[in-house]
Amino acid sequence: MGLPHRHRAYLRAVAHGRAEMTTNQVPDLFIDGLACCDQHTAHELAAQHLIAPSEPAERGARVTAVLTDAGTTHLAA
Repeated sequence: MGLPHRHRAYLRAVAHGRAEMTTNQVPDLFIDGLACCDQHTAHELAAQHLIAPSEPAERGARVTAVLTDAGTTHLAA
């Protein structure tokens, strides 16, 4: 079974360059500048290595979120 709808929606936002994430150990996700309503899902996507920060940054910084290869594969499925 594939990812739930909300996971896929977050991945689509990341793929379209609309998302940022913090570089904390448990990162928060922001879409269109607003904090996501379901940070648990955002944490799962990061823990499953489906999204990642676009660049190394100081802990707690907010940077563009990007899809990993695994995230791209899950989104295409």
